[in-house]
Amino acid sequence: MSNINKNKKLPQIHQRKVIAKSALFKIEQLDLEFSNGEQRVFERMTGSGRGAVMIVPFINDHEFLLVREYAAGTHTYELGFPKGLIDPGETPDIAANRELKEEVGYGANHLLPLYNLSMAPAFFNSKMAIFIAQDLYPEVLAGDEPEPLDVVRWSIFELDALLAREDFIEARCVAALLLVEKWKKGQQ
Repeated sequence: MSNINKNKKLPQIHQRKVIAKSALFKIEQLDLEFSNGEQRVFERMTGSGRGAVMIVPFINDHEFLLVREYAAGTHTYELGFPKGLIDPGETPDIAANRELKEEVGYGANHLLPLYNLSMAPAFFNSKMAIFIAQDLYPEVLAGDEPEPLDVVRWSIFELDALLAREDFIEARCVAALLLVEKWKKGQQ
């Protein structure tokens, strides 16, 4: 298929320094030397290192829940799956259940790990675990959202309509949706 060199040597980091910092991220500058002698300066954003979770909560066999919330990056309201950072001391599944309770008002008796993904690994050191939540029960936890989130029910039979929406555009949510579609087909 392809001839990927799995034994390729990682570049040597000669120097690493923080060049900017916020409450959520640090930007590091890396002075690198590659195995062929080429030297480059790269910048990357590092997060907390704890990771994040995204949950696709099924309220029944054919409907899942989405949230509509403010997205500061685009200064719009976006539709997507519940998600959030893993708090210190939490495992990904505990964080997924907590975020579910905070954002949609349900807990899950069953959490199925679906996929682990990274966003723009050339620039970010950030991982997200995607879960499917089933057998939901009502439970609300106070979250850190500045306003109540709109919770939207969506049919698994209307995925094309969801993908056609102008407010369902986040790459991680689109990836999760396509992974869920593949998972559902495997159950039939």
